[in-house]
Amino acid sequence: MKAIIVNTTCANKLEAKNIAKILIKKGLAACAQMSNINSFFKWKGKLCDDREVLLSIKTKKKHYGKIKSKIKELHSYDVPEIIAIDIKKMSKEYKKFIRESC
Repeated sequence: MKAIIVNTTCANKLEAKNIAKILIKKGLAACAQMSNINSFFKWKGKLCDDREVLLSIKTKKKHYGKIKSKIKELHSYDVPEIIAIDIKKMSKEYKKFIRESC
């Protein structure tokens, strides 16, 4: 089993919680963590300095397509960040947790 972390940034905690809970309930994610962050980016020619919530989702690589679609469906942003990072190493216990959770 190949595992990944899918990162997305959300406008607020409510949006991040909603996405996380739906992905976990549907068996697409093993777990997700939320972190308050400050994001700096350029959008439509304007420099933005926004407070966002980073959602880090642990899952099986095979679920990426469904997760991407679900994030796009639930997200308030026109162009949500959806980035997958391969997990190269993890404990066998955590790997078992991901395998059994989604």
